Amino acid sequence: MKLTPDPLPLFPLRTVLFPGGRLPLRIFEARYLDLVSQCLRQRTPFGVVCLRQGGEVRQAGVPLRFEPLGVLAHLADVDAESPGILKVTCLGGARFEWASASETADGLWQAKGVRPLPDDPPAPTSERYTAAAEALRRAYESLAQREGVALPVERHYDNAGWVANRWAELLPVTLAARQQLMALPDPLQRLALVDDFLRKNRLI
Repeated sequence: MKLTPDPLPLFPLRTVLFPGGRLPLRIFEARYLDLVSQCLRQRTPFGVVCLRQGGEVRQAGVPLRFEPLGVLAHLADVDAESPGILKVTCLGGARFEWASASETADGLWQAKGVRPLPDDPPAPTSERYTAAAEALRRAYESLAQREGVALPVERHYDNAGWVANRWAELLPVTLAARQQLMALPDPLQRLALVDDFLRKNRLI
């Protein structure tokens, strides 16, 4: 397991990043421009955590509350869109837990007591979930026709955890439900919940 920075800089967002997922960001706040520059120099990830309360842009008097379990974000592509604005693409790495979090003088959050969580154990997509895997394949074929859609380059339709994660990114569920799916340590349990949702909504 790779070493994780501790303290780990955090990027609280109203989204849930999954391992193996792609996250496009448009960064313009000075504190996050500094964060990206630091991660580029040191070749280290930052942590994406889902917001429970507060906004992505700082608001005076509004406290931030975010989930105690997040996903490491590795910089894959950084482009200067215009002066003071960066277009960034991140790749989701390992999940992690943290013991405490605090805000630094420059407005960045950092976590201490960071503990990386194990990757999904290998679990093939059994015959029970063939329909979910094939429906995901068709969904990606359709999405690939649209402009500006960030899709994973590698496809692993025979991997239960990968199929579950990719569906969890697409399904119209609440952030809380998405966070719960990401946090499940058993990829087959995660896929079973996704498969149940797809069947109840007649998507497969």
